[in-house]
Amino acid sequence: MRILVVDDEPDVVESVRLGFMLQWRDVDVLGVGEGEAALDAVENERPDIVLLDVGLPTIDGYEVLRQLRAFSDVPVVMLTARDDAMDKVKGLELGADDYVTKPFNHLELMARVKAVLRRLEMPAPASRMPSFKSGELEVDFAEQEARLGGRRLDLTPTEYKVLYHLIRNAGHVLEHGTLLARVWGREYVDEVDYIRVYILRLREKLGDSSESPRYIQTERGVGYRFIAPS
Repeated sequence: MRILVVDDEPDVVESVRLGFMLQWRDVDVLGVGEGEAALDAVENERPDIVLLDVGLPTIDGYEVLRQLRAFSDVPVVMLTARDDAMDKVKGLELGADDYVTKPFNHLELMARVKAVLRRLEMPAPASRMPSFKSGELEVDFAEQEARLGGRRLDLTPTEYKVLYHLIRNAGHVLEHGTLLARVWGREYVDEVDYIRVYILRLREKLGDSSESPRYIQTERGVGYRFIAPS
C-alpha cells in the first residue's frame, strides 16, 4: 500500500506517516509539500490513495485535484482546516472521494482511508435482473453497464452503485441515510452533501434535471426516488 500525503506542514506529513506505520503494516507513506510536486508524484510513484491538503502554497488543493482528475482516477481524501459545507461540496464536485477536517484523529483518518479503498474495490451488487430499461436509459446489471440512447455512460464505481440502488427501488423513495449506508457505509449516514453531489453528477450524465425529471425525482428533505417506467 502506497499513500501520498500532500501538505506544506512537514509535521503533519510526519505525523500521518507515523500513525499509518504504527497501525497498518506494509504501508509506504510518501510526502510532498506543494501542488506541482504532488502531480509529479502521482504520475511517477503511482500511489494507491492521496491525502491532499486544501491550503497549499502556489496552487491550492482544489486546483491540484482538478488537474489530477485530468489524468488519474486515484482515490483522493481532502484535508482541510475548515469544516465548511461549501468547501466539502467543492472538493466532491471536483472528484474527491472523501473529506477530513483538521485537526483529525489518526484512527478516524485511517478508518476513512480504509472505507474509501473498500468502497472502490468492492464490486457492485449482483442482481438477478439482467437489464432495466426506462426511456433512453438501459442498465445491464450483469455487465454493470449503463447506456443512454445506445451510448455507454462513463460512470464511476460509486456513481453506478448509487444508480443501481435507485433503480432497484424504482417507484419508492430511498431516504438519504439509507442510500448513504448502502453505498458509502453506515459511518456516512449523516453526510447528505455526498449524496447531493453524486445525484447531480448522475443527472448530468443522464441528461436529467431536478426541475423536470425523467429519471431521478427529489423528495425534498427526505431522499430520492427513481421514477418507475410506465
